[in-house]
Amino acid sequence: MYDNAAAPDVAQLIGEILVSNEGLSQQHLNHALAKQAEEGGLIGKILVGMQAINEVQLTRALSVQYGEEFVLKLPSADEVPEGLIQNIPIGFAKQHCVVPFAANEDLGVLVAMSDPLAVDVLDDVGVMIGKPVDVVLAPPSVILDLINKLYGKLREGADLNKGGGDEEDEFGDSEELVDILDLTDEAPIIRWVNSLLFQAVKERASDIHIEPGERDVKVRYRVDGALRESKSAPKQFLSPIMARVKIMSGLNIAEKRLPQDGRIRRKIAGKDIDMRVATVPTASGERVTIRLLDRSSVLLGLGDIGMRGETLTLIRDIIQRPHGIMLVTGPTGSGKTTTLYACLSEINAPDLNILTIEDPVEYQLDGISQTQVQSKINLTFASGLRSFLRHDPDVIMVGEIRDVETAEIAITASLTGHFVLSTIHTNDAAGAVTRLIDMGIEPFLVASSMVGLMAQRLVRRPCIDCAEPVSPTIEVVRQLGLDPDRFYSGGYPALDVPGARDLPVGTFLAARGCPMCTGMGYRGRTGIYEMLMVDDPIRQLTLAKADASRLRASAVERGMSTLRMDGALKAMAGLTTAEEVLLSTAENESA
Repeated sequence: MYDNAAAPDVAQLIGEILVSNEGLSQQHLNHALAKQAEEGGLIGKILVGMQAINEVQLTRALSVQYGEEFVLKLPSADEVPEGLIQNIPIGFAKQHCVVPFAANEDLGVLVAMSDPLAVDVLDDVGVMIGKPVDVVLAPPSVILDLINKLYGKLREGADLNKGGGDEEDEFGDSEELVDILDLTDEAPIIRWVNSLLFQAVKERASDIHIEPGERDVKVRYRVDGALRESKSAPKQFLSPIMARVKIMSGLNIAEKRLPQDGRIRRKIAGKDIDMRVATVPTASGERVTIRLLDRSSVLLGLGDIGMRGETLTLIRDIIQRPHGIMLVTGPTGSGKTTTLYACLSEINAPDLNILTIEDPVEYQLDGISQTQVQSKINLTFASGLRSFLRHDPDVIMVGEIRDVETAEIAITASLTGHFVLSTIHTNDAAGAVTRLIDMGIEPFLVASSMVGLMAQRLVRRPCIDCAEPVSPTIEVVRQLGLDPDRFYSGGYPALDVPGARDLPVGTFLAARGCPMCTGMGYRGRTGIYEMLMVDDPIRQLTLAKADASRLRASAVERGMSTLRMDGALKAMAGLTTAEEVLLSTAENESA
């Protein structure tokens, strides 16, 4: 069913409008319809989740479907009369994504919404305001941005230069989380830190860095893997800022000489967010790094993380095996844990006993027993894994193989009838074999236990609103490992991956920059993968202690697609740019 299933009087289906007006391909629509039939939900939201369209395109299509006016830009907070929002609670406005923004003598009050079917919400707004209302449709992010600015202005903002106040912690540790935007703290430090967290979630940041300098405190966000400076505060507020963060994360506010690690769980702008906090003393004072994890979006399926059909088939075959080890390799922040969670979600069933040991447990999976490493009480990967073997598991996930003891127990488990999933830090898939042997694992154990090795990276996706096709030079095409004759003549097949675009033959997308991507030219990330199947030739080379380059060359001869080649094919499909692929992969990965 389409989005208008609840409104049969609407003649044209939203999917048809998106295909005819917004450039959505029929292939992506069919893929979304299949996913809707399997999982339920609205087709528009599914397409946005697949990144086949963005929220602007969806809202614009809804305006056509329901005959409502569409606006991309709303007035600034200073241009909206304060009286319009005084009787509307911020929780109501955020929950229903609705905000009044202008008064008109003829039409009454103009209200921006994102859902044209929420007629009851519009009626409630009219009652709260006490005036007739008329609706326009606007993208959710535009509406939420105006709501945040309007209510921030109403409460006189979060300005650290306006004086201090009581810094009592008002969050608590109850299970029922309260959205930080609904709190009415008067303490400037509390409002400033809350504003910092909200802005990070709004900008889809993965990390917040609070860094002391000589005269001020700088805040930088990491968005799509790139750092950008966001805001600052006078140096005199470093101590209360650090105290506030430490209180929220349960750390010792008196300890400023030693590094500390903590955790925060909060609801921010309607999202359940986990944050890992790490402090460290520097010459200019303590600095803190906060890693954000959106619990509502971390759990993705194997079909949602950007794998091509061939790689997807291989990994699904591997995770169905009764025993053996599969390793996912890559640097920190390359999405290894997300891939492991996707594998577990794929095979999770009542007839399987699945145990995991992680550091930390990033997402709680129903039906799976998860244990978190606690080094202070000697609960390590190795000790936890050793205990797991007494619980008759079918599948074991180990967060990371860091030492020879963990590796030996994992191999023993795989050889005694268990399937083991884990990660290891190497640059490519073949390097995992040599890394294990260098640790001290016997080559015959590695050869007999390994069934698959996957290397991966995350590359940024070009903004769907401003990216433009460009024709690359022959040198760039060759650096990507592509055949220039095939590339410029359209000899490479089209990719069947969610979000792929039909680009003109012989072109890649180039990042430009627009308001929707805050001038960065990129919005979101996708994965590129290298799947090395451990077959008989690879086992023979492993027994001979061959180096990683020989292992890789042997796998490529039999059809393995390297990281750079996978990235190049995805650049041809508009899923990333040539620059991103070249930055994320090494030259020898084009072999």
